[in-house]
Amino acid sequence: MRKIHPDTPNTDRPRIVDSTLREGEQYARAHFSSRDRLEIARALDAFGVDILELTSPAASRRSAADLATIASAGLRARVVTHVRCHPDDVRAAIDCGAQGVQLFLGSSELLREHGHGRSLSRMLHDLAGVLQLAHDAGIPARFSCEDAFRTSREDLAKLCWGAQELGAVRVGLADTVGRATPEMVTEVVSAVRDVVDCEIEFHGHNDGGCAVANAWAAWRAGATHIDTTVLGIGERNGIAPLAGLIARLVLHDPDLCADLALTRLVDLDRLVADRLGIEIPHDACISAPEAFTHKAGLHTAAVLVEPRCYESLDPAMFGRSRRIPLGHRLIGRHALAARAAGLGLCLSPAVVASVTAEVKRRADDGPLELDAVDALLRAAAEPVVPEVSSPARRDVAVAASLESRS
Repeated sequence: MRKIHPDTPNTDRPRIVDSTLREGEQYARAHFSSRDRLEIARALDAFGVDILELTSPAASRRSAADLATIASAGLRARVVTHVRCHPDDVRAAIDCGAQGVQLFLGSSELLREHGHGRSLSRMLHDLAGVLQLAHDAGIPARFSCEDAFRTSREDLAKLCWGAQELGAVRVGLADTVGRATPEMVTEVVSAVRDVVDCEIEFHGHNDGGCAVANAWAAWRAGATHIDTTVLGIGERNGIAPLAGLIARLVLHDPDLCADLALTRLVDLDRLVADRLGIEIPHDACISAPEAFTHKAGLHTAAVLVEPRCYESLDPAMFGRSRRIPLGHRLIGRHALAARAAGLGLCLSPAVVASVTAEVKRRADDGPLELDAVDALLRAAAEPVVPEVSSPARRDVAVAASLESRS
C-alpha cells in the first residue's frame, strides 16, 4: 500500500505533535469549551507547531463538531485526531475533515490480555482494514504502540514493521505509564529505527519525571516527531511540556527553533493556564514567573556584568527580561550599587556596604518592598547626574532598573 503525505521536515528539529486538545483534555481539571479549543488551536498554530492532535470524534458530539471546525479553520498545522483501530472511528474522522488519523493499540502483553484482547496477528489484521480506509480517503495514518516500553523488543519490531508495510506513514512509541529512562528510550527507538524507514513518533508520560529528557533521547536516537502539550498537561502527571522541549532544543542549538514564534510561548502557556483555572507551575521552563529571576548575591553580582554566567537561556528570545529583586536577606552589595546608580545616586563602597547590611537586617523579618529599599538608598546619598562613560557602565545601569520595571 502506498504511503500518503509523510511530514517532510523543513528544518533539522523534531516535528512537534501538540496534543493539548487530546492528551491535554485528559488532564483531571481540563474542560475546554468549543471557543477555548479554537482559540488554543490558533495560538498553537501561530507559535508554529507542526501537527495538532485532537480528541476522537467518537468521544462526543461536541468533540466531533469541534474537530470539524478546527480542521476547516485554514490553519497551517496539520489537524489530526487520535482514534481507535476501528472502522467507525476512522470514518467519523474522515467525515469531520480530519487531515490525518492517529491510530493506536496496546502492544504490551499486559494490555493485550487485559485491554483489547487481541493477538499480534489480529492487531495487524485489524490495522490493515483501517489503514485502507484512511488510504482511500487520501489522508495519512500513524500507528502507535501503546505501552511500547513494556512490550518485548521482538513484538515491537513485528508491529512497527508490519504497520509500515501496511501503509502507515509513521509508527509511534508511547511510554504510556512514564516508566522509561533516557537510556531505555535510546535503546528502543534505535532498535525500531533499525527495522523501519518511516517516521517515528515518541509520546512520553512524566510519571517518572523524565518526559523531556526522554523526548530528547528519542529524537537523538532517530525519532522524527515528538508529542507535547502546553504546560505538560495530560493523563495523571501529563507528558512532555511544549516549553520544556523548546528550552532543550534552544540550549542545543537556537537555530533549530528559528521557524518558531518563540515570543508567543509565554502567552500560550498563560492562555491554557487561564482556561484551566490554574497558575503556571513555578518550575515551568521559560514561562514560570520567576524563570529569569536572580536572587543570591554572588549570582546577581556576576549577572550584572555578564548574564551568561548564570543564564543558559536568553530571556529576550522569549520576549522576557531578567529580574533582580532587592529587598531580601540574600541581597548583595553589587545589586544595591547598581540600583543606586540607576536612581542617579552616588554612594561610596562603604556606604553601599552599610545599606546592604541594613537591608539584610530588616529583611530577616520579611521581604522589603522596593520603595523601602529605595528610601534607604536615597537617605544615604544626595542624587547626582549619573556618569555613563562606557557601554559596560550603561549596561549595569540598565540591568539595575529591572526590578522597578518588573
